[in-house]
Amino acid sequence: MANMWKGRFRSATHPLMEAFGQSLSFDRELWRQDLKGSLAHVKMLLAVGLLTAKEETAIRRGLKGIARDLASGELVLDPANEDIHMSIEAELTARIGEPAKKLHTARSRNDQVATDLRLWTREKQASLSDRLRQVMLSLLELARSGQKLVIPGYTHLQRAQPVLLAQHLLAYVEMFGRDRERLADCRRRTNRLPLGACALAGTTLPIDREMVCRELGFDGLCENSMDAVSDRDFVAETLACLALISVHASRLAEDAILWTTSEWGLARLDDAWSTGSSIMPQKRNPDILELTRGKAGRVIGDWVALLTILKGLPMAYNRDLQEDKEPLFDAVRTVDSVLQCLSAFLPTLRFDAGRASALLADGFLDATALAEFLVEKGMPFRTAHEASGNLVRLAEDSGRQLSGLTMAEMRTVCPLLDESVYARLDPSRTPASYVSSGNAGPAGVRQALAAWKKKLRE
Repeated sequence: MANMWKGRFRSATHPLMEAFGQSLSFDRELWRQDLKGSLAHVKMLLAVGLLTAKEETAIRRGLKGIARDLASGELVLDPANEDIHMSIEAELTARIGEPAKKLHTARSRNDQVATDLRLWTREKQASLSDRLRQVMLSLLELARSGQKLVIPGYTHLQRAQPVLLAQHLLAYVEMFGRDRERLADCRRRTNRLPLGACALAGTTLPIDREMVCRELGFDGLCENSMDAVSDRDFVAETLACLALISVHASRLAEDAILWTTSEWGLARLDDAWSTGSSIMPQKRNPDILELTRGKAGRVIGDWVALLTILKGLPMAYNRDLQEDKEPLFDAVRTVDSVLQCLSAFLPTLRFDAGRASALLADGFLDATALAEFLVEKGMPFRTAHEASGNLVRLAEDSGRQLSGLTMAEMRTVCPLLDESVYARLDPSRTPASYVSSGNAGPAGVRQALAAWKKKLRE
């Protein structure tokens, strides 16, 4: 490790410092991106006259050989080297000798690692977007099969109004759809090239950053050399996206946990996605869902850790930034595994129509429909709300549903009512009456299913 800066120091680095400062144990994840960046950099150095054709050929062949050997597992990087950049350079030097010493011309590890990390992050943004798409497709299929199943919709965990199961599931499709939009938008700020900023000030050498930008598929350059090497807002933004994905996945998991409890009984877990108890033989535990819920805390923690690392850094590069990778790598791995499991789990969830019907029968879920019926008759909504509430109290006190009240009883509360009201007092039929756009009834669900099917196909 000391070889890089041995011209300045008289003594070797302390072994504890070497162990404490190393990052190869985790930044080896970036080896593909590091080699990709180096190949583009070498091509540019040749183009501007900073390498001869012979030197460029030797370096390029050496780097490609290292790539093959790393991919096959034949090459094990020497842990004595501090990081992935030094490890690859040391291996290249061992293979081709003197030309390898020119590889680091007009770059610093500061702009090199920022480039590697942007390359890695944009790849993961794309792969996670595809994972989200698979979860959304699973939800759409489950929603399609549940188009006719009416369940209680809840607010404050109290039964509120009847909705189609499909509408509940489509709510998560909307959430994950926005998550995909956020990842795509975040990519625009991620996909900018830092290479060429060097340590912090740029270089006196005649490099061509635009050429490297094109070679690596970046949309543009990081225009300020100090900003290019010192900020990790693209990592923070990616982690924010992942935290929101985790929160949405956690909410979905929580709903499924409630649905599959004995108390709710609305859905049943497939054996393949259930676990048992070491002591209670009857148990069917939703570990997949509980872990999904729990891992959200882990990803949120990764985001907070990165923000905490960044919040007090003076300009420009500081070694604290070495700590940006593990939270990012961990969050990406965690969210990837959560989404992969959810997309496979969701199609196995089975709903109980009989239990859904029983849940609808309790809780006066048709009270709002009754109030809106009175509004259609010309009654002001606040007056209709009060009248419907009075009828709910009357039915509750007598142990009946609203549909069990006689017309005479109803008219003592509200003379506007007539026999046609009974058609509105069946919670299982209420969703068919919803007419507003985005509604939780058959018309709204059919429209949403068609729209999302088209979006995801495109």
